[in-house]
Amino acid sequence: QVQLVQSGGGAVQAGDSLRLSCVASARTFSSYAMAWFRQAPGKEREFVATISWNAHNTYLPDSVKGRFTISRDNAKNTVYLQMNSLKPEDTAIYYCAAPKWTQYMSTVPSDFGSWGQGTQVTVSS
Repeated sequence: QVQLVQSGGGAVQAGDSLRLSCVASARTFSSYAMAWFRQAPGKEREFVATISWNAHNTYLPDSVKGRFTISRDNAKNTVYLQMNSLKPEDTAIYYCAAPKWTQYMSTVPSDFGSWGQGTQVTVSS
């Protein structure tokens, strides 16, 4: 299992930007696809972004495409989520996640076996 430690987040105004970081403990981090999810109060966990092990492939849903970018630095065991043009509806707790099978890219929370501790992002209008 991979230990994931998140940083970043906070309270911002609509239109602002934030960057979330997620550092992994595993020496095999570079073999893992990685993903970000979010969960708003009273709602199910929602897929936000995923990136392949070599960063050649990314996928983001329409709700954040064009505003959010996922990237990774395998030399630093870190995956990032750059969030621009934030909206109040982006308010949620954000989680980074590593899948149960290293190179497996997925958008389904149950396919992930390791989760960061979560970080709050609050966007006010």
